[in-house]
Amino acid sequence: MDANGIRFDSGSSELNQRISEWLNWDKNENTLNEIKSLVKSSEWKALSARLLKRLAFGTAGLRGVMQAGFNAMNDLVVIQSAQGLCKYILECYPSASDRQRGIVLGFDGRHNSKRFAELSACVFLTEGIPVWLYSRTVATPFVPFAVKELGCLAGIMVTASHNPKEDNGYKVYWTNSAQIISPHDKNIQANILQNLIPLESSWNLDLLKSDQLKDPYDAMTSLYFEKLAENVPKAFVSDYNRKSSQRFVYSAMHGVGYPFIERGFETIGLQPVIAVKEQRDPDPEFPTVKFPNPEEGKPSLVLSIKLANETGCDVILVNDPDADRLACAEKDPSTGEWRVFSGNELGALLGWWSIRCYREQYPDCSLADCYLLASTVSSKMCRSIANIEGLHFEETLTGFKWMGNKSVDLMGEGKKVLFAFEGAIGFMCSPTVLDKDGVSAACQLATMVCYLKSTSNQTLSDKLNELYDIYGYHYAVTSYHFCYDPVVIERIFERIRTMEGVDCGYPKAIGDGQYKIESIRDLTTGYDSTQADGKALLPSSKSSQMVTFSFENGAVITLRTSGTEPKIKYYAEMCAKPGERDWNASRKTLREMVDRIVEELLEPAKNNLTPRSE
Repeated sequence: MDANGIRFDSGSSELNQRISEWLNWDKNENTLNEIKSLVKSSEWKALSARLLKRLAFGTAGLRGVMQAGFNAMNDLVVIQSAQGLCKYILECYPSASDRQRGIVLGFDGRHNSKRFAELSACVFLTEGIPVWLYSRTVATPFVPFAVKELGCLAGIMVTASHNPKEDNGYKVYWTNSAQIISPHDKNIQANILQNLIPLESSWNLDLLKSDQLKDPYDAMTSLYFEKLAENVPKAFVSDYNRKSSQRFVYSAMHGVGYPFIERGFETIGLQPVIAVKEQRDPDPEFPTVKFPNPEEGKPSLVLSIKLANETGCDVILVNDPDADRLACAEKDPSTGEWRVFSGNELGALLGWWSIRCYREQYPDCSLADCYLLASTVSSKMCRSIANIEGLHFEETLTGFKWMGNKSVDLMGEGKKVLFAFEGAIGFMCSPTVLDKDGVSAACQLATMVCYLKSTSNQTLSDKLNELYDIYGYHYAVTSYHFCYDPVVIERIFERIRTMEGVDCGYPKAIGDGQYKIESIRDLTTGYDSTQADGKALLPSSKSSQMVTFSFENGAVITLRTSGTEPKIKYYAEMCAKPGERDWNASRKTLREMVDRIVEELLEPAKNNLTPRSE
């Protein structure tokens, strides 16, 4: 083969074709030279890995390592993806008037994020679609917020959230301002494959001088904080926030969150945060943390805890690098030890708080049309709160794309969505943003801290224990085993489905019959024993494994495979009834049940599964 002046023969006609395409299409000198170097060195195995597969639209778009190749994040793949997305949008909205609604683009502080956003903008400008391109780094929630407020056709946020520094991603929001779900993801992917040849104009950054490109930053940030203020009761701002001396240590985890947290706190009368200076501003190298993910717990909060101890602060708030997630830690006043709350614990607190705020703002309104949402593998605490307080609780598949789109459906029916969350420290404190939002969550949680100290002298831990007293103690255990053989995974789950016979032969109990199973939902096959017709209400997918067991003693345990890693995960929670006060017994029982379900259903020794290293 001869392409771009280079002669080669990999021994594979398909690989030869992909190499030729890359050498002819890529205009980025760095990534072009990466592939040239591999070709000259006859690194056919490496080239096969990079070029024979390509990144496909997944949970909310693309995410991968930044390097040359169709299976990675780089200029060429971004342009191809933008071209495909653009063509699909034009298919869905062919009229000239619709086209003028435009698209929103934002980017975080990672390497290449701004460039990927600008290249994408050029693709849409070429097609005559106006572009709202944020002129500086923004928190991810500001893209779906702008889609909604500006009435745009779609939004793209260039971010890899809390992934390692080598990664970047492409998160897509649809016209309803929620993350894309099927069939949009599949249709976008199909359009990408039909529009792989990059137009010359797609590389032309001079198009950014077009009068069709506008910066929404000032207008959208002002409107965002105006709406944030509307979601915090005015009495709470005047009576608690403004009168409180409470300070918070804050870390942006080398991401984009600090200016938005700073303005948010000022907007609702909170004292300014004490920022961890080493992590305050965007830094794509993430020099102070091994993983830029506050969900890692104390290992990621070392500098925050140090600063809090030095300044006498007792509450720490941390965003992930694109500020759509929120972590929180609190110092125990009696022991001086720091407690890092889990996402499920924060979900319980913020779920209760959403109801408290709604009642404050709308004292004469019923809760009968109000909803709390959570993903299937998150705590059922909000379900318990909703059952007692007279709200509705809706469960969705894992991921905020499902909760965002479910919220759209509910609001279309005239319902009120107060709160949605997932255990991976993602919280939607109002439908102002139909996605997780670490900025508004931080402002709401900080207001709750001030409220609790002023009204009852409670800490967050105190309040959480009170909620357990009222709604029942909820205790969760989550972990996983590695399994590198898809055939073994398939065999494990097929055995689970046929332990008691071929048809619906799921186990009836675990632990030698000690822990009886009340109901089963299998979202791989679409089976749900609680439904009269045996069909699950939630969407099912044969491409992944997910089985949930609900036990007579209140425990709920889900076994599922990861979509991105070779893992079998388990999510277990004991949901005790209100008034059951032996919390130690609940914890002990759940741990024993987890041990039994792992041994009896996953059979780690027989199947050569590797447990997570704690």
